[in-house]
Amino acid sequence: MSSVAPLDRPRRKPAGGRGAVRLALLGTGTVGSAFVARYQSLRARRVALPTLAWLANSRAARACGGDPAGALAQANAVPRGAPGLQPWAETEGLRAGDVLVDATASDAVANWHAEWLARGVHVVTANKLGRGAQLARAQAIDDARHAGGAVYGDSATVGAGLPLLSSLRALVAGGDHVHAVEGVLSGSMAWLFHRYDGERPFSACVREARAAGYTEPDPRIDLSGEDVRRKLLILARSAGLALCAERVDVAPLLPEALAAAPAEALDDALVLLDAPLRVRFEQARAAGERLCFVGRFDAQGASVGLRSLPAGHPLLGGCGTDNRVAIRSDRYQVQPLLIQGPGAGAEVTAAALLDDVLRIAAG
Repeated sequence: MSSVAPLDRPRRKPAGGRGAVRLALLGTGTVGSAFVARYQSLRARRVALPTLAWLANSRAARACGGDPAGALAQANAVPRGAPGLQPWAETEGLRAGDVLVDATASDAVANWHAEWLARGVHVVTANKLGRGAQLARAQAIDDARHAGGAVYGDSATVGAGLPLLSSLRALVAGGDHVHAVEGVLSGSMAWLFHRYDGERPFSACVREARAAGYTEPDPRIDLSGEDVRRKLLILARSAGLALCAERVDVAPLLPEALAAAPAEALDDALVLLDAPLRVRFEQARAAGERLCFVGRFDAQGASVGLRSLPAGHPLLGGCGTDNRVAIRSDRYQVQPLLIQGPGAGAEVTAAALLDDVLRIAAG
């Protein structure tokens, strides 16, 4: 595994920017709304933040004009399906040195990250499809970041702002050699397997998690393992490993019939999870072990799936939606570096986005 990884911040500053630095937000859903709320709270405390000039969703763009909450309400009031601007259309007016925040989960928006960076526009993102999808796109983002002199703030993409990416990059930048990274990287999956006791049906836990907002409205997105694959790719690439998405072996929890079920039949189809998960649970319990949904990469490969872990394993612990990640390197061979904390939720994700914005504003 390479001991060289891209630095978080390029060496030269963007040229050509004049006037006050402006901030723009793409995405006005739960994370975008939490971003606006925290932004206004920080501004009320006189924290030095760039002016939030405008925000947009897939239906409309609105200038903030000193009232971000009002602009947010207006944008979200536009009916779905209404014709409108592409969410990034207003970005043509951004100057080098401005900051664009991507709070979407849009592949189309992520495909523009490299373009904005090349123009010297800083990009702060919770969208994992930038560096967590195609390897070519991730490499284009790194190349554009250096060429344009802009910052790519992606701490919200893995662990909702936990110091995972920064710690991994600091180890590599300091000459350490990362041998393996494994972790509970999905807050929703962590919650499910903390909650599941083998007595209640697993499908009941999934319904409870969905009602509490811990999973996507369609929990198959979480159960497929795709979200963990994207996070694992971001971690591996931050460690200097040019890992292709196709090289990550993903073992989803979804039976084929559940994966193929139409949306209107989803709730009834969740019972298809119960029998196989009960078998896995009983096997783990008989061995004195516990089930965890884990992503891992090392020099031999990368995998995502359900594992049965023995008592005392570094990934056991935490509670609720906690992420827990173990990093093994030359420096941390006998005992891994462990990083743990809340890994899901709109508020912590919005806080991570604003942390990156503040780092950029501070220069």
